[in-house]
Amino acid sequence: MILGSLIKDFYCSLRNDRHEILADIDDKLGGTDRGQNPHELLESALSACTIMTIQSYAKRKGYILDTLEVKVSIEKEGEENLITKEITFPDSLDEEVKSKLLQIASKCPIHKLLTSNVTIETTH
Repeated sequence: MILGSLIKDFYCSLRNDRHEILADIDDKLGGTDRGQNPHELLESALSACTIMTIQSYAKRKGYILDTLEVKVSIEKEGEENLITKEITFPDSLDEEVKSKLLQIASKCPIHKLLTSNVTIETTH
């Protein structure tokens, strides 16, 4: 569970029992730009989850990933939202391994959540 708390204006703390992340919006929108905005936090969650899922599989299979980058962006196209993930693997991996790791990338829990039928209940 994450507890979000307003600090001032749009600046807020997001914490669990072990860690804290600070979020804000751009100063052009009235914030102070002291943290990632909510869209960036969602992009960050998908990027981190993808990296961790690929790394977990790679370690089990004995693949060495000395570098791994996942670039995520959310774009609005009319009524639809498009999330893109660009994964950069080490050059040392052959195409067959890269292909398998691309398949594994879509199995990360955040990817699965974002592509599922989600209901959000709000209470007070």
